[in-house]
Amino acid sequence: MRSLHDQGYAVEDDVLDDAAIARLLSILEPYCNTKQSQTGRAVHAIRNLFEVLPELSPIVDQPGVRGLVNPILGRDAFAVRAIYFDKPEDANWKVPWHQDQTIAVKQRIDTPGFGPWSVKEGVPHVEPPTSILEQMLTARIHLDDCANNNGPLRVIPGSHRLGRLTPEEVSEQLDKHGEAKCTVKAGGVVLMRPTILHASSPAESPSHRRVIHLEFAVNTLPGGLEWALPNHGGCVS
Repeated sequence: MRSLHDQGYAVEDDVLDDAAIARLLSILEPYCNTKQSQTGRAVHAIRNLFEVLPELSPIVDQPGVRGLVNPILGRDAFAVRAIYFDKPEDANWKVPWHQDQTIAVKQRIDTPGFGPWSVKEGVPHVEPPTSILEQMLTARIHLDDCANNNGPLRVIPGSHRLGRLTPEEVSEQLDKHGEAKCTVKAGGVVLMRPTILHASSPAESPSHRRVIHLEFAVNTLPGGLEWALPNHGGCVS
């Protein structure tokens, strides 16, 4: 997939059909509605998605998803993190330019080249060597239309090949290469390398922008480290 190789991202339409989207929403919506009734706030993120809603985990082996992941990472690729995002009116904030630089692991084991460490929703996270991030792939599955007016993902094309960047270098890349907006219809998927610079703006017309964010890898980790979410999918044609 040349766009992914050269630009660090690709937008694929019509990966899931209406029936597949409806099945996913039939699992997500009751949970989100219950949480909203308990807290008075719409759910804008579920970090450990497959632990909270394990019924969603088969999405990683959906033929349309595997048809995108397998040609890039191979048939042995497996999901290592799953997150749900939405952009409702009361969580309609700006996400600044950044690279996804951490991975989720089962437990902290201090290992050369890994660090600093953090804990998110009870799960240890660590910054691995860039070489590990460069072998990963993110698939953002859109459950709603995402147009220019509801805060689409913005990326700086080609920035995935530059390693970890300082804030000054981010500004230089933006000035040099500009940005692209990843608009996509419901059922589409945005593929991206974790190290690509990406951001999003507040939605001009806040509405659902529900996304299942999946990160895939193919390699084991060194030093006894284990992915927090091992072997959710893989080896599927």
